[in-house]
Amino acid sequence: MRVLLIEDEADIADALTRFLRAQGHAVDHAPDLDGARAALDVAVFDAVLLDLALPDGSGLMLLRALRRGGNRVPVIIATARDQISERIAGLDAGADDYVVKPYDLAEIEARLRAHARRAMGDPGTESRLGGLRIDRGGARLYRGETEIRLTSREWALFDALLSARGRVLSKPVLEERLYTFDDAIEGNAVEVYVSRLRAKLGADVIQTRRGFGYLIA
Repeated sequence: MRVLLIEDEADIADALTRFLRAQGHAVDHAPDLDGARAALDVAVFDAVLLDLALPDGSGLMLLRALRRGGNRVPVIIATARDQISERIAGLDAGADDYVVKPYDLAEIEARLRAHARRAMGDPGTESRLGGLRIDRGGARLYRGETEIRLTSREWALFDALLSARGRVLSKPVLEERLYTFDDAIEGNAVEVYVSRLRAKLGADVIQTRRGFGYLIA
């Protein structure tokens, strides 16, 4: 997933960013509303993790603006505010979930994955692709009982194609799913990861549509 983290506390943002990136997600961090708006204007995210108390206003302002504009990206509010009235206000404003600090990093990641799956119309965690069994909840892949180990970037690319199964994803779209604004992207990075996946999963799993991109049929 590509995740936008909107959080002004540097230590929390750093810990969460490190953890999510270690799980294979591309994470962009905005410390305030201005930064969040700028990111949302130029990139498409699979999920947003939103603090409420930000230096330049309330996260609810941003959330309401997103929903008024028709943006349905899954939003999880993550805040120290634990009053029932504030939870209700957040959910009524259009949040998909509400968690209170301090939170467990693994739980946050699981919630992000669950909401992103539902947004794509896929509430399940297991699926099959030919002879492959895919555990999307655990980010694991098996052939029979043997696990096929993927790197975090390989999994991110495979998961992006699987989420769009039957549709061609262009190289720029895949790069957006794999990399943040701060990452240096090598020109042939997508081709390299596709080649590695084919070597591990089979040459026919990922198809090429020359001049357009890649797909899993």
